[in-house]
Amino acid sequence: MNSFWLIATGFGDSGFLLPAAFGVAIWLAIDRGTRPAAVHWVLLFGACGLVVMLSKLAFMGWGIGSARFDFTGFSGHTALATSVWPVVFWLVALRCAPFVRVSAAAFGWVWAVFIGASRLALEVHSTAEVAAGAALGTLASASFLRLQWHRHLKVRTPRWLALGLVLPLLFFIVGRPAPTQYAMERLAVWMAGIERPFTRSDLLQAREPARAPN
Repeated sequence: MNSFWLIATGFGDSGFLLPAAFGVAIWLAIDRGTRPAAVHWVLLFGACGLVVMLSKLAFMGWGIGSARFDFTGFSGHTALATSVWPVVFWLVALRCAPFVRVSAAAFGWVWAVFIGASRLALEVHSTAEVAAGAALGTLASASFLRLQWHRHLKVRTPRWLALGLVLPLLFFIVGRPAPTQYAMERLAVWMAGIERPFTRSDLLQAREPARAPN
């Protein structure tokens, strides 16, 4: 059963979704008429990613979290999934009727929430972290779709977007997450001047890592 959840959770991994989000930005930026949409996407997705990163650094470096809610930062997989997948499915259905576009975006959110559920099944995140990640990512994707809804976007054929999303799959290996978590741990340790990053058990047991020697 773990293999099933590992496959599902992989579709929320930054190693897959960051290139996918970059592909969306490039796809929108190709034509002059859709470049404002590309700017909106970069700003909203970038803000979402920044909030996730800051929440993780705050916890790993300084232990800023909530033992009561078992919260150590936004679930990155869930935030990325709920920000990217609804937009991707909506863009793929862009030339279809409004009902189809709404249904496509809704399916994207359902799929993203399922990815968030995989984080709970694998016991990587708490309910609070997944819920917070889902809310953050949904805010980003819903804001983007709201901004574009009444615009008559004329984009290149959606199959090119689909091709751009398939390419990261060539590097997708089940159970091998992108090294972003390790990189943030190293950065947090360096910034906070501690020997190791804060962990969930530290938060729940009110412990602090030793300070790094000068």
